Amino acid sequence: MSTVTLIGSRLAEPGTEFVYEGEADACAGCPYRSQCLNLSQGTKYRITSIRENAQTLECAIHDGGVRAVEVEPVTARANITSKGAFAGSKTSLPGPCPYVECPSHEYCEPDGIEFDEEYRIEAIIGEPPHEVCHLDRSLELVELNTDD
Repeated sequence: MSTVTLIGSRLAEPGTEFVYEGEADACAGCPYRSQCLNLSQGTKYRITSIRENAQTLECAIHDGGVRAVEVEPVTARANITSKGAFAGSKTSLPGPCPYVECPSHEYCEPDGIEFDEEYRIEAIIGEPPHEVCHLDRSLELVELNTDD
């Protein structure tokens, strides 16, 4: 289900993905707060469409103003411990990884996913893109629901 929100004009393109980080200090007193701050903090979203004929509104954060867009929460690909991983179950990330050059790093520390939270597994993708886990973890690449 899509939600209408406001986003910086320069970012307002269908397909753009972002993690909603919540209110900034400059948002205090803004007349558009209720339309702009209506997403779940820490959740990853994708812009599905731009509201046509909607005017660009002034914003203290975005120098080009903000526009009305429709967004939907998206799943996030992540590496999780493979033991007991199946679609429909809940899981959490195994923990941070210092190996930023590893081809799996973006899946071990994905945007919009917190280490201390549990997420529902939407689908099992399969083997992670790395050859060897330098932390000796047995991992599975999955799609996690970020909107539970």
